[in-house]
This record gives sequence, structure tokens and C-alpha cells, in this order.
Amino acid sequence: MAEGERTGRFITVEGIDGCGKSTQARLLAEALGRAGYDVLMLREPGGVAISEKIRALLLDPANAEMSDTCELLLYEAARAQLVHEVIAPALAAGRMVVCDRFYDSTTAYQGYAGGVPLDVVARANALAVGACAPDLTLVFDIDPAVAARRRAARDEDRMEAKGLAYQHRVAEGFRAIAASDPARVHLIDAARDVDAIHADVVSFVKSQLRTVSE
Repeated sequence: MAEGERTGRFITVEGIDGCGKSTQARLLAEALGRAGYDVLMLREPGGVAISEKIRALLLDPANAEMSDTCELLLYEAARAQLVHEVIAPALAAGRMVVCDRFYDSTTAYQGYAGGVPLDVVARANALAVGACAPDLTLVFDIDPAVAARRRAARDEDRMEAKGLAYQHRVAEGFRAIAASDPARVHLIDAARDVDAIHADVVSFVKSQLRTVSE
């Protein structure tokens, strides 16, 4: 089966740094696995050896001089390799793929927050992913100040170190993405406790999967 042809389902999990999306992505993947789906859990940037090396470059605080264009192209390079090596084959094999970040992060971070023209970001995203667009995207929405307090106990990576104003622009970017594509992108209130969020996520995702299979 050619790259891009698929029978599986592709769910992406998005949000600003500190929103809790990584925890919720893991819990969702575990719940879907218990429900009988063949689930593959991934993260971006990363997921395969080449992409993990690019991730290290992108998140290293020592690379503060990295330009917006360089940043965009490195994210897309990491994504293209992950799609080619893992995501496209998994979807073609009928697997359920849950990915912690995907191209909406690039639109929100490098586009809305970083100032790269949105049409440029859209073309770069399309080149990197081909036909592997998400079927469903969950955006965990939270006040960036609350998210910053959650991150306070850990060392900041290069993206987190861009500051609160940048995170506010990212959050607004994600909200704009959700508003522009409501059939795919669903906002989740991430200010609640982990269990309450997880229950809502699982209920919503399963309802969407049932709708697709009917």
C-alpha cells in the first residue's frame, strides 16, 4: 500500500507547554488499547532516531540564536521522517496512532506566535505530511500563566524559555485553529484535574470513533 493510503485512525494532541497534553495523550492511548484498538503512541518532534536528534537541536537552550525559518524547517524535517518511517506505515496497517503534537503545533508556534506567514507554514506542513493529516485533534486549552506555574518545577527548554507573551500568542493560535476547523479540532478545558479531563477525553474520542464506524 502506498504511503498515505490508510485504514487506521490518526489522533493528535495539542496545546501550550504545561497544559497537561502529554499526560492526557498517554492516558488516552492506554484507554484505547484497553478498548481493543491496536494503538501506537508517538511524540513530536521525535519518535524515530533521526527526528530525536533534530528534537535535541530544537529544544536545546544553547541554540537561542536559531532563526524562525530554521526552526520551522527543522520541525518539518523531523515530522517528515516520522511520517515516512512510522506514521504512514502504521495507518496503512490499520493501527490507531496517537501523537503528542503534530502540524498544528507548527502553525500555532512558528506561525501565530513566531510570525512566519501562515501560508508558508501551511505549505511546509503539507510537504512534510503528505496525505497523513489527523482525523481528530484535541487541543488542551489553559491560561498560559497557570501552565507556567505548572512548569516552574522543571528546567525550561528553548521553546518554553521564549516567555509568557509568546505562550499567550501560541494559545490564541490554537484557539484560532480550532475555530477554523471545528469538524477536526476540539478544545478541551485543561484547567481541571487529570481524572476529570481524562474521562471527558475518552468519552469524546470514543463517541467520534463510533460515529466514523457507523
